Amino acid sequence: MHVPDGLLPASVCIAGYATTGALTWYALYTIQRQDDPQAGIPRASLLTAAFFVASWIHIPVPPTSVHLMLSGLLGVLLGYYAMPAILIGLFLQAIMFQHGGLTTLGVNATIFGVPALLAGAVFRLRRGQTSRILTGVCGFVAGAGGVALAVLIFYSVLITTIPLTINVDQERVAITALALAHIPLMVLEGLFTMLVVLFLQRVRPELLDGPARYVPPVLVSASESYES
Repeated sequence: MHVPDGLLPASVCIAGYATTGALTWYALYTIQRQDDPQAGIPRASLLTAAFFVASWIHIPVPPTSVHLMLSGLLGVLLGYYAMPAILIGLFLQAIMFQHGGLTTLGVNATIFGVPALLAGAVFRLRRGQTSRILTGVCGFVAGAGGVALAVLIFYSVLITTIPLTINVDQERVAITALALAHIPLMVLEGLFTMLVVLFLQRVRPELLDGPARYVPPVLVSASESYES
């Protein structure tokens, strides 16, 4: 669901870069205000790689196919780190495999980044709660909602910028069909995110508290040894 070069007018591309720039600045500003801004970098790097690879996993949904996004999962596990992670992943996809484009990088980063940040905010509503049912529900909503909102932004951008030089009605039908084809992906990513967060809640619940609160066990052990 990447928007390629040459499809959008220059004004929309500029607006996309402006939005992405503002979101990335705010995300980095918020990260810098954390107690240990570098604590989440290893996890962000790992999930950036996962996001980079996920777009190549295509799921056939006749008459087209859709690819994994993982924007909801990134928002849940990375919080504000998700925005720079997604931007870096999209940039690498554009320059290495022409998946998306450089002129539309800002638009694509907004399409994936805004849902990721909102998904993370939704999931953090359960902070302080230990109910597995609540965690699972929030995980599903974050995963499915990340896809749904990304598709909504994607659909809105494309449907309002169709060139008048082509068959507008036919193009609207094609864009609508592509958007509807992502409904199974919403359910799939919702279930996948739910399973991931339930697994982490059982084995490493600290990973669900956000990078700022996560302290590697080796540091905890070293601190306890020093205090003793």
